[in-house]
Order: sequence, then structure tokens, then C-alpha cells
Amino acid sequence: MSLLDVSGLSKQFGGLTAVAGMNFTVTGGEILAIIGPNGAGKTTMLNLLSGLLQPTAGSIRLNGTDLAGKLPDVRCHLGLGRAFQVVQPFPEMTVAENVNVGALFGQPGTTAVEAEALTRDALMTSGLWHLRDTPAEDLTLMQEKRLEIARALATRPLILLLDEVMAGLRPGEAREAIDLVRRIRDTGVTVIFIEHVMPVVKDLADRVIVMDYGRMIAEGSYAEVTANPAVIEAYLGTDEEGEDAL
Repeated sequence: MSLLDVSGLSKQFGGLTAVAGMNFTVTGGEILAIIGPNGAGKTTMLNLLSGLLQPTAGSIRLNGTDLAGKLPDVRCHLGLGRAFQVVQPFPEMTVAENVNVGALFGQPGTTAVEAEALTRDALMTSGLWHLRDTPAEDLTLMQEKRLEIARALATRPLILLLDEVMAGLRPGEAREAIDLVRRIRDTGVTVIFIEHVMPVVKDLADRVIVMDYGRMIAEGSYAEVTANPAVIEAYLGTDEEGEDAL
């Protein structure tokens, strides 16, 4: 049984169709990449999954539960965690306090003792334990991105949504972020991520979905989609975008 089922998912903004009839499933333990040119509808897709937007048509089912009309906090309680491209820490709070917010509010009824344990686990996984008492405003960009992910991990997600978490990172930092995503998957969390840096997609993704003008134009392994003429024309061109990024 699939963990996530997306069927006929569409989103219109007036006369603009941002997502058009998307159909796909995600199995537990998978790392799925969503790629495509700017304006293809990728972030809108994540916004629909996380509940920041409600669809014009179609359905999303998480672990058998219909998410229709459910707001982001409810979806978080059901197991959808998200880390955003633009990091949004509480700057005057420490790293541990930031993550503890996710632990306390991610699942109803979480006790302070349980939240403390979840915070520790998330900080250890993300490599931030040694910075636990550091104010968030003193972190580097890479550390802020790890904090964003750690806070989402502390909510105990079944699926973690990552929106271009490699953006702005230096090559060495991107490699560390790849290792982090793999560690997250190894803990049993399924990952769906958006990324433009193609070597990152190649190294991480078990499966790739390619979007263009709101529609899925290809789906398959990295090798399959990057050899697809429609993907080359719409997105990759003659050279794979970002090939020298790592």
C-alpha cells in the first residue's frame, strides 16, 4: 500500500493553472524528487500537499486518510512535515528551543519530557547537538537550513517535504546536506524534495517527477527522465543544469 496517493490534483489561480491533473503515489522509505523549470508548479505542489493551499480539484490521501480541507497543522499531526526554502527560525531562541517548538506542537498530547527527547534526536540527526544552546540568529546559512529540517523532524513526520534546501550552499555543504537527507531516510522517514541542482537529484532520488507548466511530463529514475526528449527540451537543454555544482 502506498503512503501517499495524489489523484487528479489541480490548482487554478483565476485563469492561471499552476498544477494540472497530477497523479502519483509515494511508497514508504522512498526519496522522491520533483524537478522542472521555474514556474513549473513545483512549490505549488508542495503547498497543496502541506495544506498551505487547497486544490481546485483532485485528492490527496496520506496513509489512507483523505486530506481534503485539512489545514497545515492537522496535516502535520497526521505526519506531513515541511522544511521551507526560506528559513524562518525564531532568531532570539536557542537552536534547542526552536526544535522544541516543533516537538511540542507536532503531535497533540506530547509531554515536555517527550518533546525533550524528540528535540535531542532531531538535533543529533541533523548534526546540531553541539550548537543546541546557540541563538538561532548566530547560525550560518547551512546551520539555519539544518535547523529548519531538525524542527520539522521533531514533529515526527511520516513524510518530510523539502523545498530547495540545497539552495545557496557551497559544494561541500551540499554534500553534507545530501548525507543528512540519507540519514533521515534511514530513520524511516519518506522524503519528497524539490531541487534544481541536478547532481543532487542524481545522488539522492530513488524516483524523479518532472513538471512543466503544471503538468507531469516524465516520471522514472534519474537516468530515464534525463534521457527523455520532453525533459531535455523543457528543462535540461543540451547540458544538464547544475552539472558543475558539486
